[in-house]
Amino acid sequence: MDVALLERTLADRGEPAYRSRQVWEWAARGASGYGEMSNLPAALRASLAEDVPYSTLSLESEAHSNDGTHKALFTTVDGRPVEAVLMRYRDGRRSICVSSQSGCPLTCTFCATGSMKFGRNLTAGEIVDQALHFRRVEEIDHCVFMGMGEPMMNLDNVLEACRRLPDVGITHRRTAISTVGWIPGIQRLAESEMPIRLALSLHAPNDALRSELMPVNDRYPLADVLAACRAYHRKRRRMVFVEYVMLAGVNDSTALARELAKVLDPRVFKLNLIPYNPTASGYEGSERQAIEAFRRTLEKGGLRATIRLTRGRDIDAACGQLAAKDP
Repeated sequence: MDVALLERTLADRGEPAYRSRQVWEWAARGASGYGEMSNLPAALRASLAEDVPYSTLSLESEAHSNDGTHKALFTTVDGRPVEAVLMRYRDGRRSICVSSQSGCPLTCTFCATGSMKFGRNLTAGEIVDQALHFRRVEEIDHCVFMGMGEPMMNLDNVLEACRRLPDVGITHRRTAISTVGWIPGIQRLAESEMPIRLALSLHAPNDALRSELMPVNDRYPLADVLAACRAYHRKRRRMVFVEYVMLAGVNDSTALARELAKVLDPRVFKLNLIPYNPTASGYEGSERQAIEAFRRTLEKGGLRATIRLTRGRDIDAACGQLAAKDP
């Protein structure tokens, strides 16, 4: 919802300021449209439906995985594709993965989004509308900015969207922003008053391999990125979650695991090992035994590591697979 447009429209009609709050409260609770807003005059509901689109996004298609994952493909008013995902877990969590950009300019070699043509940054309203779409399906309680795009390159709009998420049911402590290591964004997040989690997309323990996988490393080398993450931890007193996608024969050797354990301070970082999800990149995913051997080596080195549960792989909704294809 374009809240600024809503507020201007209401002000132009001489409506009291509290009307916009009423509309937002209904939307945040999962109302399907203006027609449900029983504490607004019927004439106002009808005029808002004509003049203020209920969402800044148009739903193009949806797909549903056998594991309960739900993926939605949207387009913006200027035709930019955007994907978002709802993940359902047995413990009752309902977590959404939202996009901050249409496409991504950073071209990580293993990521499907990086192969798309970059469109633009999404507005705060376009980010929030991804959450509102799923809120209209059911209650949601976690959010990760791990969809399309690099959130730290659009941090003003990302943080503005985060300010509205508690109204939708997602507290700041249950919100995480993932970055490939965009240092200015990490530094700004450390200064934010919102206690949002930081996740680092790492994937290699040294500059040579990381630059091969992630060209952004040439701009922000590994040592500088890790220093920024340690500074975030000192300021916020919150662990940094590290994402490490497991690529067969590329970054999954026990020697690299030992190297990784040396560069990550276990008092600051907790590692998530991510089974690689197929894309057109040409990489193969590590075998389960290789991932487990990697994890054991890390833990011998004193670094905590878990293996992430893969969700939505059969509908191209898993980590690294979002590329705005029609489901």
